[in-house]
Amino acid sequence: MNARLEVLPDCAAISRVAAGIIHDAVRRKPDLLLCAATGSSPTDTYARLAELQEQTPADFSSMRVIKLDEWGGLPMDDSGSCESYLRKHLLDPLGIGDDRYVGFESRPEDGDEECREIREWLERQGPIDMAILGLGMNGHVALNEPADSLEPFAHVAELAPSSLSHSMLQSSRYRPQFGLTLGLGEILQARRVILLVSGESKREVFAHWRQGRLSTRFPASLLHLHPRLTCLCDREAVSEV
Repeated sequence: MNARLEVLPDCAAISRVAAGIIHDAVRRKPDLLLCAATGSSPTDTYARLAELQEQTPADFSSMRVIKLDEWGGLPMDDSGSCESYLRKHLLDPLGIGDDRYVGFESRPEDGDEECREIREWLERQGPIDMAILGLGMNGHVALNEPADSLEPFAHVAELAPSSLSHSMLQSSRYRPQFGLTLGLGEILQARRVILLVSGESKREVFAHWRQGRLSTRFPASLLHLHPRLTCLCDREAVSEV
């Protein structure tokens, strides 16, 4: 495994380290483009960023954000949407307006066209400076699901049954019809990737990931190809240290 692996005591420690990495990076590059995941893994990291923003608001005044993925078919303001999550936990606390944010529409008239627009935006404004990612229970990264082959760029994704049981969707009145996601090619073009893994529930899938074998049937394994990958995990996520 070529990734830089840091085993930390708990999720709180992960969030402090991850937020510190982002803060240091945005101080060096004020208009840093952050690719932001949703779900339980980055929540505490975003909360720590909000605390840092209160202390030094100027540090985040030019930072940009691109949404990693979205549940297709949910209203944008639905409690289970990635849009609602990011506005609650990252965009509003850091004062990031629409002029510094881009993301998939959850109910596009044409999903393929929506993905094309995101691809073209990233070609003009990218590459991503830092991608914050979580590890899916089935080995997915973003909504790049296990398959015989993977799309390299932003695309409409067929969701695996395990993804449809994601905890984000428990509060939603709607069932996603598809996914909208950046592709592994765009993620691997990021200048730096931070993978966050915490909790005993991730132990088995994390052990698989740590083996370092590459397979499209385990999309997160392709992150091992990135030259600047840092994995921050807690003790509960590893069976041995």
